[in-house]
Amino acid sequence: MTGLERAEGRGAGAGPLLLGVRHHGPGSARAVRAALEEARPRVVLIEGPPEADALIPLAADEEMRPPVALLAHAVDEPGRSSFWPLAEFSPEWVAIRWALAHDVPARFIDLPATHTLVWGRQEDAAGAHSDGDGDDDREGEDDGDSGPGSADLRIDPLGVLAEAAGYDDPERWWEDVVEHRGVGKGDALAPFTVLEEAMGALRETYGSGGHDRDLVREAHMRLQTRAAQREFEDGVAVVCGAWHVPALRQKTTVAADKALLKGLPKVKTDMTWVPWTHRRLSRISGYGAGIESPGWYGHLFSAPDRPVERWLTKVAGLLRAEDRIVSSAHVIEAVRLAETLAAMRGRPLPGLSETTDAVRAVMCEGSDVPLALVHDRLVVGDVLGEVPPTAPAVPLQRDLARLQRRLRLKPEALERELELDLRKETDAGRSRLLHRLRLLGVAWGEPAASRGSTGTFRETWRLRWEPELSVRVAEAGVWGTTVLSAATAKAEADGVASQGLADVTALAERCLLAELPDALPTVMRILADRAALDTDVGHLAQALPALVRSLRYGDVRGTDTGALGEVAAGLAERVFVGLPPACAALDADAAEEMRRHVDAVHGAVGLLGDAPAAGHGHLRGRWQSVLRVLSGRDTVPGVIRGRAVRLLLDDGELAQDEAALLMGLVLSPGTPPADAAAWIEGFVGGGSGGGMLLVHDERLLGLVDAWLTGVPGEAFTDVLPLLRRTFSAYEPGVRRTLGELVRRGPGAGGGSAAAGSGIPGFAVELDTVRADAVLPVVRLLLGLDDVEEETGNDLAGVTG
Repeated sequence: MTGLERAEGRGAGAGPLLLGVRHHGPGSARAVRAALEEARPRVVLIEGPPEADALIPLAADEEMRPPVALLAHAVDEPGRSSFWPLAEFSPEWVAIRWALAHDVPARFIDLPATHTLVWGRQEDAAGAHSDGDGDDDREGEDDGDSGPGSADLRIDPLGVLAEAAGYDDPERWWEDVVEHRGVGKGDALAPFTVLEEAMGALRETYGSGGHDRDLVREAHMRLQTRAAQREFEDGVAVVCGAWHVPALRQKTTVAADKALLKGLPKVKTDMTWVPWTHRRLSRISGYGAGIESPGWYGHLFSAPDRPVERWLTKVAGLLRAEDRIVSSAHVIEAVRLAETLAAMRGRPLPGLSETTDAVRAVMCEGSDVPLALVHDRLVVGDVLGEVPPTAPAVPLQRDLARLQRRLRLKPEALERELELDLRKETDAGRSRLLHRLRLLGVAWGEPAASRGSTGTFRETWRLRWEPELSVRVAEAGVWGTTVLSAATAKAEADGVASQGLADVTALAERCLLAELPDALPTVMRILADRAALDTDVGHLAQALPALVRSLRYGDVRGTDTGALGEVAAGLAERVFVGLPPACAALDADAAEEMRRHVDAVHGAVGLLGDAPAAGHGHLRGRWQSVLRVLSGRDTVPGVIRGRAVRLLLDDGELAQDEAALLMGLVLSPGTPPADAAAWIEGFVGGGSGGGMLLVHDERLLGLVDAWLTGVPGEAFTDVLPLLRRTFSAYEPGVRRTLGELVRRGPGAGGGSAAAGSGIPGFAVELDTVRADAVLPVVRLLLGLDDVEEETGNDLAGVTG
C-alpha cells in the first residue's frame, strides 16, 4: 500500500485524504505538515482560486516572505477585487510549501475568482455589505455578511463547539484542544478525524449554516477532486476548511454538481501575489477574519519548544527597549504566574489570556498602558510580507517598485514619520512620488505639520503601507504605465471634470506639488476659464490663497510659475473690484464668512508682495485702497470694517491716532451697540493679536472700556455674546493683564504710557544699581571676554 493508504488504514479506492483545517490556525498548520509527511500524497489540492495555480511556484522563491495574499481583480474594473491572505502559520501555506519542497503538484480547487468577483458586484448592487476580501466563510471566523438569497441563520462552527464543551470563548477552546495539543508519531490524522466528525454533526443540524453559496463552491471542489483522483488515483490530499469536509465526503453525481455550476456569471480576472500584514489579518472581516492575535499565533507556530518562556522573553525585550525596568527575575515570575493561572483555570498550558495577565501583573505593575504596547507590537504585530519582483504586476506597480528602490523608500506596515528637505535631490524625489500617488488615490503617505521649521522647503509625511493600496495601484493603472504618466492623465481628467473654482485651484496646487509640467498648462487653462466665468467674490477670494501657495511651492521646486502668477494677479484684481459691493447688506453669518475671506486675501497679497496689478500700480497698494474703502462705508458690516482698520494699522498704513479716531466714532452713542460690538470683534478678535494691542495702547483700551460702561442695560445682553467670544480667545495672561489695567482705571498704565506709571515691576526712574547687578550675566550671555564694572549708562551700550 502507499503511504496515503497506510495513513487512512484502508486499501485502494478508499477516497482522498481530507484535511479539514481552521484557516490561519497554527495548530492546523502543524497537523497538516505532519499528515502530509506521513501520507506522502502524489498531489495536494488546496482551497483557493484555480486561476492562481500558475502563481504557486513563486511561493518557493527566496524573496517571498509571508504574510502575503493572492489578489484577484477584474481586468475592466480593478476596484472589484478579492484577497486570499496566507500567513506563515496558515495551513494552506504550509501545504503549498510542502508540495513544492517534495516536487508534488499543488492545485487550487475552490470556485474560480471569475465567478466570485461577480458575486461581490451583485452584493453591492443589492445594497449588501461587501468588504472586498474574497471568501467569507472561514471556519469560526464568519464576518456576518448575508448576501442575496442567503438564509437568515449563519452559524459560527467553533462557537457552537466551544459552547457544547462548556467554554464561553471559542478562541480559548481552540487553544486548549488544538494549539496546545502536540502531534505525536502515528497521531497525525487524529485532529482531522475529530474535526470531521464534529463538522458532520453540525451540518446535519444546521445544513449549510446559512452559507448557501458554499453549496456551489463545494460542488466545484468535488468536481476538481474527482478529476485529480482520475489522474492520481488514491494519492490525493485535500486541504480545505473543516466546514467543507463533510460536503466533500458526500456522495453526489457529477451531473448534480455540474447543474449547480451551470450559468454562473463571470468576469475577466487577473491574479497576482501582494504583500499582506499581521495587522490586516487581525481585522474582523472577510478571509482574514477573527485572527485577533496573529503575532501570538506566529510565535506558537515557530517556537520549537517552551513557547511560554520564549514569548515572555520577547515581551521583556520589548519593554526594555521602551526603557522599562524588566529583569530576568520578572520573566521567571511571569512564567510561574502564567502556569499557575492555567492550572487554576483547568487549561493544559498557559494561553494568551494567562500570559497577558502575567505580563500585566509582573512586568507592567498592573498598568494597561505598557500592556497596550505589548498587544500592538507583539500580539498583533507590524509584520509586512514581501513578494518577489518576478510576480505578475500591472506596469504601474512595477514602475512604483522601481521608484521605491531608487528613492530608498521601502513600504512598511508600521506608521512612521518622514522628514523631507526639498533642497536635497533624493528628498525632492520622494516628495514628488508621494504627491503623485496621493493624486492617484494611493494614500501611502499623509502630509503632517512640520516640526521646527515653517519654510516651504520642509515637508513631513506619515507613511504606512496597507495591503489595500495594491488594489488602488491596480485601479490607477488605467491612467498610465508609469507613476508620472498616470498622475498627469489623472490630473488632466480631474481638471475637466471639476465644477467649482476652488476645486481647480486646489488641483493646480497639487500639480505643482507633484511636479506635473505636462498637466499644469491644461489645468491652468481650465482655471482661467473658470475664474472668468465665476462672479462669486467669495469663490474668488477662496481660490486666491491656494494660487499664492502654489507660487511659493513652485519657487522652492524650481518650477516655472509665470502663467500661475498672471492668473493670480488677475484673480486678485477681480477680488479688489468685487469685494466692496459684495460686503454690503450682509447678515451676521455672511459677514463673519466674508471677514475670513478678507483675512485670506490679505495674507495672499502679502505673499505676492509688490507684483504689478492687472490695471495699474501694485497689488499691495490696490489692496490697501480697497481696505480703506471697506473701513469707511456704513453699509459694510461692523466686523468687516473693524478688520479693515486693523489690517491697515498692522501694515503701517494707518496711524494709531487715526485708528483711535475711527474707533471713537464707531463707539459713539449714535452707533447701535450691536454694530459697535461687531466692529470691536473685527478689530481685536479672530486670533489677530488684538489682546496685545489693547494691552500696549491704553487709548484704545480706554475707548472700549468707556463705551462698554455706557451701553444701555437693555442692549448689554445683546452685545455680551460677541464680546465674550472676542475676549475669550485671548491668552490667559493677556486676559489677566487687561483685567488688571481695567481695574486700575484710566491712565493706570499701558504700553504707550511712561514707564512706571503704575504697572507692577516698573519704577518711575531707571534704577542704575539694579542694572549694574545684571551686567556681568548679560556680558557672559553675549560672549564678551572683558567683564568690567559698568555704570547705569553702560547698559544702553551693551543692549545696543
